Amino acid sequence: MTGPDYSYEQAALERGFMRIAGVDEVGRGPLAGPVMACAVVLDIANIPDGLNDSKKLTAKRREVLNEAIWACAEVSIGEASVEEIDEINILRASHLAMERAVAGLAVPPDHCLIDGNLLPKGLKVSAEAIIKGDSKSLSISAASIVAKIRRDYVMSTLAQHYPGYGWETNAGYPSKSHRLALQQLGVTPHHRRSFKPVHNILYQQKNVSG
Repeated sequence: MTGPDYSYEQAALERGFMRIAGVDEVGRGPLAGPVMACAVVLDIANIPDGLNDSKKLTAKRREVLNEAIWACAEVSIGEASVEEIDEINILRASHLAMERAVAGLAVPPDHCLIDGNLLPKGLKVSAEAIIKGDSKSLSISAASIVAKIRRDYVMSTLAQHYPGYGWETNAGYPSKSHRLALQQLGVTPHHRRSFKPVHNILYQQKNVSG
C-alpha cells in the first residue's frame, strides 16, 4: 500500500490555485475533550519525509514529524469545545474547528483539501473533500499529525487535573478503563454530555438522586 503523495495538490496547482492547505480533524470519537483541527500549507521544496495518516505512525515518529512540519510549513490549529460539541453536535463542531484552523493561517489559502466526505459550510475559500485524505494527500497527512499531537497533549494536561480516567493514554476515547472510571468516578466538566455513555450515566444519577 503506497502512502500519501502530492497529486491532489499538484492537480489544484494546475487548475490555477497557488496556496493549497490540507485540513484534518482529530477527536470525533472520544467521550471527553475538545475536537481539534489543523490546516497545513506545505512548502513543495521542503516536504518532510515519511508523512502519513497519523494513525499509521508510531508515537515517536509522529513527534519527529510534528516538529519537522512546524519548522518548514505554515500551520494553524483550531478547536471546538465540549460545550460547542454538545450544543451543535460533533460533526458540525469538527467542521467549526476546521474553519477556525483555516481562518488562523496568516495568509488565507486559495484552496483547501479537506479530509472526509463533507465540506464545512462556513469555509470562505474553494475546497474539495477527499475521503481517507489523510492517507492520500501529503498536506492532509501533515495536518492529521499536528492535530493528533496537539490533542493528545491537551488530554494529557487535563488528565493531571482529573486523574483516574486514563486520558493520558486513551485521549478520552471510550476504552474499557475510561468507561469503568465514568461509572465509578462520575462525569467531569470535560465529558461530552451529548454522547450516549456519558448521557446514560447522568440519566442514572438523576434517577437515583430524584
